[in-house]
This record gives sequence, structure tokens and C-alpha cells, in this order.
Amino acid sequence: MPQWYEEWFDRDEYKLVYQHRDDEEARRLIDTIERVIHLDRLASILDVGCGRGRHSILLAEKGYTVTGIDISEQSIEEARARAREADLPVDFQVADMREQQCDECFDAVVNLFTAFGYFETDAEHLLALESMAAALKQGGWFVQDFLNAEHVRSTLIPHDERRQNGLTISQKRWIDDGRINKEITLSGPDDSPQVFTESVRLLELNDFRRFYESAGLRIEQYLGDYSGQPFQPDSPRLVLIARKISQ
Repeated sequence: MPQWYEEWFDRDEYKLVYQHRDDEEARRLIDTIERVIHLDRLASILDVGCGRGRHSILLAEKGYTVTGIDISEQSIEEARARAREADLPVDFQVADMREQQCDECFDAVVNLFTAFGYFETDAEHLLALESMAAALKQGGWFVQDFLNAEHVRSTLIPHDERRQNGLTISQKRWIDDGRINKEITLSGPDDSPQVFTESVRLLELNDFRRFYESAGLRIEQYLGDYSGQPFQPDSPRLVLIARKISQ
């Protein structure tokens, strides 16, 4: 049976539920990353879990050579269309983050907007990080933007509901066995309700420290939001800035 992330991102319903996502928020994160890691304008960047290309295209607009990978074929098709419309030469490819893309060929690798934590086992999460690290040149930068598990626990909204495009979108959230789960139900006046699920591992800072050490990544900074504020226990995000070290 396919995992939820292998199908959900290709559904039209996914775009409907998340059509409110903010490009300005993405721009703020990219500006912060650029300010922190000081990449050369000719640098090559791999965007892992790029989705429909929001961050990849913003990076390409700044002059970087960008490759974006995602497991969702539909997302990659839309990302390619957006790049063509913007006349930007971004190389978008369908790929699984657990599979190594190349050997030390990128100056930086980014994994943004919680495009991680989907897998059933921590062995798979470590494999994905090892594959991302393998694509980095020695001394290259790795930036990972993830949820802050403590903030999720303290601010969890168990249920909300809204009307959109003639549909009722109901979302239930709960934490179980170290994962944040969401059940999304879309119902209209005529059709039977459609139910979709999401499940993300609530990885803690110490989990990332352990994974990074195994993957040959040294953490340089912890940020707590997209404007670059230092990480605190109640920060909304956990943005890790790391470099690849010799092992």
C-alpha cells in the first residue's frame, strides 16, 4: 500500500487545502538563508523536497544555479511550468530524497518547509540526510527548515473547519507515537466526503544532532523563525544551518 506522501501531493485536493501558502514567507526565508551563509552568486544549490518550486525559483531569481527534486510528479510538472513562465533555468527532477543524487557536486543543499519527517523509520530519515550530505561538496552548506516539536505540542489545534470553493474542509490533529497526524475531510453538497491523512515524525533537536553527526554535518547555527531570530524552546520553527565536514 502506498505511503500517504506518495499520493497526497499529486492530488488536486492538496492544492485546494493549501492554496493559502504565502510566497512572501518563502521569500523571507530565502533572504535569511542568503544573509547567513553568504554563498557566491555562481553557487550551485540542490533544493530537496522542492514541491512546486517556490523556494527553487526564488533562489534562481538571485542568480544561483538551482536543481530541485521532489517525489511528486505533478509538483515537478508545475514547478517546471513556473520556471518556464519566469524564464529561469531551474532543473526540476522527480526523485526520492533517500536516493543519492550525485557525489559532492553542490555548494549548498536546502530542505525547507517541513519537507522531511514523513518516513516510517528513523533509519529512512538518516538515509535521506546521508544522501543529501553526499551531494554536498566538502565545506558546503546544508539548511534544513523543520517544525519545532515543542511549539507544535503547546499550540496544537485539535480541530478546525472552514468553507472554501463550495466545500467544507475539516481538519483534525493529534499526536501519537512521536508523530503529528492530521486527518483532512473534504465534503460538499453532492459528493461523498473524501478523507486524506498526513503524518510527520516529531523530530527533536537532539534527533537532528544525532542524524547530522552520522551524516558528517556540523551544525553552525539554530534559527527559530524565517526572519533569522535565534532558536528558543517556544520558537515556531527549527532552522538548522550546517556544513559538511571531512570524516
